[in-house]
Amino acid sequence: MGEHCLAFIEVQNVRFSYDTESVDSREVLHGINLSIEAGEFVALLGHNGCGKSTMAKLFNGMLLPTSGSVLVDGIDTQDEARQFEVRSRVGLVQQNPDNQLVAGVVEEDVAFGPENLGVPPLEIRKRVDEALKAVDMYEYREHAPHKLSGGQKQRVAIAGIIAMETRCIVLDEPTAMLDPRGRVEVMETIQRLNREKQITIVLITHYMDEAVQAGRVVVMDEGEILTDGSPREVFSDVEFLKRHDLDVPQATELVYRLAAAGIKLPEIPLGEEECVRLFRRYLAGEAH
Repeated sequence: MGEHCLAFIEVQNVRFSYDTESVDSREVLHGINLSIEAGEFVALLGHNGCGKSTMAKLFNGMLLPTSGSVLVDGIDTQDEARQFEVRSRVGLVQQNPDNQLVAGVVEEDVAFGPENLGVPPLEIRKRVDEALKAVDMYEYREHAPHKLSGGQKQRVAIAGIIAMETRCIVLDEPTAMLDPRGRVEVMETIQRLNREKQITIVLITHYMDEAVQAGRVVVMDEGEILTDGSPREVFSDVEFLKRHDLDVPQATELVYRLAAAGIKLPEIPLGEEECVRLFRRYLAGEAH
């Protein structure tokens, strides 16, 4: 009863400590409450060591809370008998694509997950083709993964998760090891999956210019949630973020500095195009 009222992922008063047996065990999450609805695109931000990667592993049951609970689609991740169900709903893409690719051919790699789920061969073939098309890597299906660029490898890793038909993809710093082009490829891919396939996306990143592409931004600091809202709500409070030594997008930073120098634009931009539009409005106003 009542499960239908829950969000797709419910984190309820979660605390987490590494190495709870030792005297100097450290608690990295201090009573986190967070709800993520099906179909959302959420960016999770914060300093290294603030607990973001721990959260990623809690979302798909790789780690279990020390206290509190994580529910995925109504299933408690601590229910050992149902951990398989949790992982077939939430897939995790990690930072280093080389650590995620296991086979010598791209399409075999994408087939690995569904094979482990016991999906019939004909259905696997269909899923692999569809998943590779979804990440725009179908023409590379017979290539060796180690010969691909970083961005292409990461897209193959994402395809492997899509082929398992997970309803949520958690990406832990997926572009940290990529060049700018690879970063753009991966961001475009996850935006499209969220928009066209309604896959729930949780993107853990330290790039503010990636975070503004999400529908919602959750900022963590020292194991707690600092703020949670739309990108515009979160990044408009530049002073607050700076007090916690957090960055803001470049366009936001520029306009913030101009304001400090006495040049006040009508609003805070989140990206380059908005910034340009604001300057045009400002200059047109000056000309009158």
